[in-house]
Amino acid sequence: MGVTKYNSKGRRVRNKTTGRDYKKEYANYQGKPDQIKKRSSRNSARAAAVKAGKAKKGDGKDVAHKNGNPKDNRLSNLKSQAKGKNRSYKRTKTAGKKNPRS
Repeated sequence: MGVTKYNSKGRRVRNKTTGRDYKKEYANYQGKPDQIKKRSSRNSARAAAVKAGKAKKGDGKDVAHKNGNPKDNRLSNLKSQAKGKNRSYKRTKTAGKKNPRS
């Protein structure tokens, strides 16, 4: 890893390209036990779909869970989907999914 840089106030400098503080994101969200389990399950789903022939390595697509539960890795619940389609969905005013099964 690179050297952590700090500004004159002693705060960590954000990534110049994206403006994001990845260490803070990991500490606050991605590093939580529940999120680690969900990420691991999504990675397992991808491997299962590749093994079953539903997806190919390097195809540029996501393996989506039909019921929206990342821990449900039954082959009948997995489908290959374009990244833009899988990662975007309509939200309500309170930022919840309109269709939780999408």
